[in-house]
Order: sequence, then C-alpha cells, then structure tokens
Amino acid sequence: TTNRLDDVILLGMLTQLKYGSYYMEDSSGVVKVDLSETKFHTGLFTENCYVLAEGWYDDEVLHVLALGFPPAESAVVTRNYFGNANFFGGPSENTVKVNQKLSVLENTNENGTLIFISDLWLDEIDVQKHLRKLFEGYSESPPIAFVFCGNFLNSRCSGTKYNVSLKEHLKMLGEMIASHPTLAEQSKYYFVPGPADPGSPNIYPRPPLPNFITKELRDLVPNAEFLSNPARIQYCTQHIVIFREDVVTKMCRNAIYIPETGDIATHFARTITSQGHLAPLPQHTIPVYWEFDRAMYLYPLPDLVVVADKFQAFTAENLQCKVINPGSFPRQDYSFKTYIPASKTVEDSQILAETDGTL
Repeated sequence: TTNRLDDVILLGMLTQLKYGSYYMEDSSGVVKVDLSETKFHTGLFTENCYVLAEGWYDDEVLHVLALGFPPAESAVVTRNYFGNANFFGGPSENTVKVNQKLSVLENTNENGTLIFISDLWLDEIDVQKHLRKLFEGYSESPPIAFVFCGNFLNSRCSGTKYNVSLKEHLKMLGEMIASHPTLAEQSKYYFVPGPADPGSPNIYPRPPLPNFITKELRDLVPNAEFLSNPARIQYCTQHIVIFREDVVTKMCRNAIYIPETGDIATHFARTITSQGHLAPLPQHTIPVYWEFDRAMYLYPLPDLVVVADKFQAFTAENLQCKVINPGSFPRQDYSFKTYIPASKTVEDSQILAETDGTL
C-alpha cells in the first residue's frame, strides 16, 4: 500500500539491495527503510541481522523511529517448550542438562578449569617460552582441558612450506606437553584452526587440521583432539561453543551504526544471542556453506560462547550465556581466559615474564 500507516512494527532481515539504501525483507517481500531518525537499541546492527523496527509507513518507505533485535530466548525457556530433546549433538537422545550424575560430578570438581588461548603462534620464540611457563605452572594441578585456537603460525609463507613448518612446530608442542607426564595424561588438548591454517578454504564450518600435519603430535599426546571451526564441547551438563574468527572486528566494521554508549562486548553478546547465530553477516564478509549453516546456530543458547578474535579480550553475558574473547595471546601480553565450570565464572589470566606462574 501507498497509504500512510502509523504505529507500524515490523520484523524482518536488514539488507542493502542498493548501495546506500537499506531495506527490510521477509518471505512476503521487501520494504525500503529510512534510518535517518532512528534510535538504535543495544546491539551491533549489520546486514543480514533480523530486526524489529518501529515507526510509520508512507509512500512505500518505512520511517524507522526505533530499531532493536528480537528478544533472545534463554536455554531454560527453550527446554520448557522442547523438553529434554538434545539439540547440541552427541550420542544421547536427551540433553545432558537433566543428567543428575553429570551434574554432581560438575559441582564437586570445584577446582576444574578450562584454559582458552588464541593465536598460538608456535613459530615465535617468546610464545614458546611462555608456553613452557604455562605448562610448568599447571603441571601440579592439571586443568580439565586446554583449548588452543589458531592461527598456529605467524609465518607469512604458504603452501607446502607452511604445512611443513606447522607440522614441525606441532611436534615441538607435543614434546613440550609430553615432558610433563601428569599434564599429558590428565588434561585434554583441543585445537581449533584459525583463518590462515591449512585444511580448507576459509568458509565455515571448517574441518579440523589435516591428519598428516597433526599425526606426530597425536602420537606424543594421545589426549589431543583436533576440532572443526566452529567447534562444540560438552563438559558434564554444560555446552560450550568455540569460534575462531575475527567476527567482533568484522561486525564493528560492517555495522550501520556505531553505538555511542555501552561497551562493544555487551553489544556483541546481545547481538549473537538475539540472532541465535555466530556470524549474522553477509556471505561476502564471513562465507558459510548453506547446507551446514546449522553449525553456526546458537539455539538453544549454550552456557559459554568463546569467540577467539584479535579484538581486545572481554567477558560479557546475556540470559545466562557467557560470551568471552580470550584475545590474541602474543599481542595482548600473553593473556588468556580461564573458565571454572563448577561456578560458571571466567577469570582473566596472564603469564608473567618475570615469574613462573600465572595471574
């Protein structure tokens, strides 16, 4: 219609069909939107986000006065609707959230921790030194798991030369871990590939690092597992999603509006939890295989989302879903994140150059 309509509320996907002109679309059609007088609510608004727009319609244009995201749905509410169905994956038909034995095990392991490190540049001498201190510090009290995210080399080479170098440095890491038998036997080691690591084009979801590159490390450390990107980990009753991509940086770069209040971490957490997706961005920004887009879903909301980004480290939360970024290990003074499942708390940690411990 071309007639004026007041007090319009519309749900749709934000798109840019023509350069500089934004539209909202759904399965029934598209409408041009005027955002010149819009008040933006909390979030990073980019193309391909689903939004709720409030305003008035006239002459085939929706004049938006307020723009926000659809309200996120907590995992508790989702389970109220779907019961004990297992959305997360794995062999069980029922969600582990209702498993009493796992719940008891989780709560009694008060000192259990998960260590998250991103940009583990194994070809950098300083990274190797700090890793040795890290393993020495944890050798007496092994964590549940170390989660290492790529890129695993800082080298600018590519092709066969890169693969050979990565294979050699992963073997070196395996020898480093194996030198601490208690740590090697009692902790798990998870590896999530980064954008520059080999194995496939940079389209998500990405497969694990190739077996011929990781074989020597796996022989040295049987507890090592190489995961896809994104990856999902289940610890007792908790669901953890790990995504190695500079998605925070890309969302800020592609946002149609830069928030004037609040921190980026809060805006980002609200965005991905409301969208129920790790990367609500156009395909040319973060390509995703359409048939496997389900791998990017955040529904039901997990307990922890780890977004390993070169952006500054942060911890945020929305609807009991924690969203953390460990930051770049070598770029941010060898800092990382420590997660304690029993209390669902996140600690900022750092390897100090002058000591053998961590903070």
